[in-house]
Amino acid sequence: MLNSIRKNKTGIILMLFSSIFVCIGQLLWKLSAEQGIFVLFMGFVSYGVGALLMLVAYRFGKLSVLQPMLSLNYVLSIVLAALVLNEYISVMKGVGVFVIIAGVILIAGGDEE
Repeated sequence: MLNSIRKNKTGIILMLFSSIFVCIGQLLWKLSAEQGIFVLFMGFVSYGVGALLMLVAYRFGKLSVLQPMLSLNYVLSIVLAALVLNEYISVMKGVGVFVIIAGVILIAGGDEE
């Protein structure tokens, strides 16, 4: 498991940052409905940075390890919604977050040959 993570480490780190920027971009789009065009523009910038990081990440890891990491966007979106928008995280959402994180860890570490 650790060998797989080491082999794909740079790609994994870049994908994590990609997810962060993409989710912040989407949050800014949501906020722009009330806060105006500048927030909308910054959402596009953040989302664009996330997309570029994703493209670079693919150069540093296997697709079968990195692509499933995009599911972390769901986790980050739920966390941001709770922290910034004061949305409620139900028990079912919490369980779903746990399952997604466990799946990402298993996939990232399951690349042994």
